[in-house]
Amino acid sequence: MSTSPTKSSALEATLTRNWLRRGPLACALWPVSLLFRALSGLRAALFRVGVLKSSRLPVPVVVVGNIYIGGTGKTPLTIWLVQALQAAGMTPGVISRGHGGDGGSVREVSAASTPAQVGDEPLLIKQRTGCPVMVGRDRAATGRALLAAHPGVDILLTDDGLQHYALQRDVEIILFDGRGAGNGWLLPAGPLREPVSRWRDFTVVNTPVLTDELARSVGAAGAAPIQMTLAGAHAEQLRDRGQRRTFAELAEASNRAGLRVAAAAGIGNPARFFGMLKAAGLRITELPLPDHHDFQDRPFDALDADLILMTEKDAVKCAQIEELRDDPRLWVVPVTAHLDGALADQIVEKCRGRSIA
Repeated sequence: MSTSPTKSSALEATLTRNWLRRGPLACALWPVSLLFRALSGLRAALFRVGVLKSSRLPVPVVVVGNIYIGGTGKTPLTIWLVQALQAAGMTPGVISRGHGGDGGSVREVSAASTPAQVGDEPLLIKQRTGCPVMVGRDRAATGRALLAAHPGVDILLTDDGLQHYALQRDVEIILFDGRGAGNGWLLPAGPLREPVSRWRDFTVVNTPVLTDELARSVGAAGAAPIQMTLAGAHAEQLRDRGQRRTFAELAEASNRAGLRVAAAAGIGNPARFFGMLKAAGLRITELPLPDHHDFQDRPFDALDADLILMTEKDAVKCAQIEELRDDPRLWVVPVTAHLDGALADQIVEKCRGRSIA
């Protein structure tokens, strides 16, 4: 069962449905998408030939991004990469636009930062990895500021920023999820910012099942895509993260004791979060919310549930709101990305030719 509390989430669902097929609405918008493709291609070409200027930083730069509009799982992948590079003996830092933050000048993310200042995703990356994280609209300036403040950093990851060509990069990772490339068309007729044929060093697909059809749809004919899965096994109470209940315990309480469980997700693809919970045997009421939802509208007030599961990205914002922080119904589901560890080794190898500070 699902509920949709906002007009914006309903509009988002409508667009998503149309972007998955080449129906009447998509076809009507297709001529506009050709103009969008021409303009975005021209912009990229101007950067390549040097008409538009770009900056190179003194350490290797790895971009984790997507061409499918909305969320595909970039933050969990960035967290995984940071931890894998740390395990390989490197000292990574992360730069981000800080979507949802105040959008001002370069700012370092600290334990005292709030999502309103730096955005929810950079704060989550900081909490999970402890590595230096800075946010700012100008990625190159943000990278330089991070390196000045943390001279030991020898590789930079940029969470998103694939289309931010003003910053040169050494490795590009494009991430898709189970939706693949949708109908394969660019905005506004489809969900893509750039053609699926766009160059990249690595293709990662965030999906429990990677079929041949899905692999073909994301343009990975030249090299097999790398499968990523997100897995969780328990929930932690928001007001006391030491309190834990496994998915098996929650499923037992729901199926036999009548515990009413809901799940909320303010991420780019809420269905992915709901699907993981249902695959674990949980019966849930679904509450899809717009990506980067700020929760000031108290979306849980009218929710008839004994326990509400949420993503970590949503939890960093709810923890800043006193009424929500103390709500015993709210529980956080930590997830971990699982990939072939060879990806980190290949990134290190590609960056080895660069002069590392």
